[in-house]
Amino acid sequence: MTDPVYETALGASTKDKITLLGRDLAEEVMGTVSFGELAFWLATQRRPSPGETRVFEAVLAALADHGFTPTAIVTRLTYLSAPDSVQGALAAGLLGGGSRFLGVTEDCGRFLHAVLAEAELPSDERGWDALALETVEKRRAERKFVPGLGHHVHKDGDPRTPRLFAIADEEGLRGPHLELFAAIGRVHPRVLGKTLPLNGAGVCGAALADLGLPLELLRGFALLARTAGLIGQLAEELRRPVANDIFLSVDLNNRSVAPDPEP
Repeated sequence: MTDPVYETALGASTKDKITLLGRDLAEEVMGTVSFGELAFWLATQRRPSPGETRVFEAVLAALADHGFTPTAIVTRLTYLSAPDSVQGALAAGLLGGGSRFLGVTEDCGRFLHAVLAEAELPSDERGWDALALETVEKRRAERKFVPGLGHHVHKDGDPRTPRLFAIADEEGLRGPHLELFAAIGRVHPRVLGKTLPLNGAGVCGAALADLGLPLELLRGFALLARTAGLIGQLAEELRRPVANDIFLSVDLNNRSVAPDPEP
């Protein structure tokens, strides 16, 4: 009986050599390929162009850290509780990457892609606006939110959004997902009666989808970026700890109340 063979185009090792994506890791990858370029390459098994790498790495930078979000706070608190488990602290923060934080990147990319899959691509701005208006009206009729609209802090405009559009334009990589997202930003006030900013997580999802990255992995790229941010949170916690103050703020300021009555 022969042993099974498990084929992979990713990493493989022999006694004296490691290959990655068909390249010699030590000689052709290390010190030659940036981490962002490598992450893109690993996910697609094609080497990105310099422009694609720039847009992708801009997305990673945009999503790396956004202050004392729940993901950052839980990472610091977990490290306070278990300083022997850095992996636990990082995992705790990453597990909080859901529909309200980080997950919007995937939600927006998937949403835009689903709309585009059923539409004839417009040829000009007027056509994009018409498609966007139809899309927003449909979501309103369904009583559903449009992913990527609104931000709890940047109510007058997310600074990451125009910058990422600009980088994509500079590299000739503004594709249909970004076009539709921009059009949604222009027309949604007609339907919603108010102006909401296109948020950074949403534009990141549109940009990643335009790069042809797997839709199923869009949240994974957001988590990749946030891992760097959470390492930074832990490094700052070591220098200027705040987790114990957060814990004591709750512990010393809670009060006992009667349980809710049974229904």
